[in-house]
Amino acid sequence: MNPDDYNSHGMLRLPLWFWTILILQARTWLLFIMAGASRQQGEGLLALFYPDRHSFWYGIFLGIPPVLIFLLSSRRHLWPKIWQMSYWLLLAGMFATFALQGVGMWQSMDEPNLLDFALALLDAGALAYWLLSRRLRACFGEERRLV
Repeated sequence: MNPDDYNSHGMLRLPLWFWTILILQARTWLLFIMAGASRQQGEGLLALFYPDRHSFWYGIFLGIPPVLIFLLSSRRHLWPKIWQMSYWLLLAGMFATFALQGVGMWQSMDEPNLLDFALALLDAGALAYWLLSRRLRACFGEERRLV
């Protein structure tokens, strides 16, 4: 790795895919904020993407770790142990999200939803990247600093 891969605190810069995965995992929160911003169409927007209220609340609950990790990412040098644990927390959340999507798709086999299938594929790709990226794993590793 070259010196440009490190930030001003001497820590590895987070890859672009990390931010994409956080947005993907916090999608319910983003939709909730967008629905709140568009007051008149907000309820219709939520009903379009989450016709079942239970899946909305699951999405809100499973979106908490990505939101917290997003907030922590700029201060990861201050809490390195919490930052290291956040890798596993988000990984567990990704597995839970993927499993819930699989159960939801299995229960609605008679009427497949293209959006659910696309989101499941995106989640599978994000999970694969999260598990296989050495660079991302190094960003969560112990004291990867340029001194």
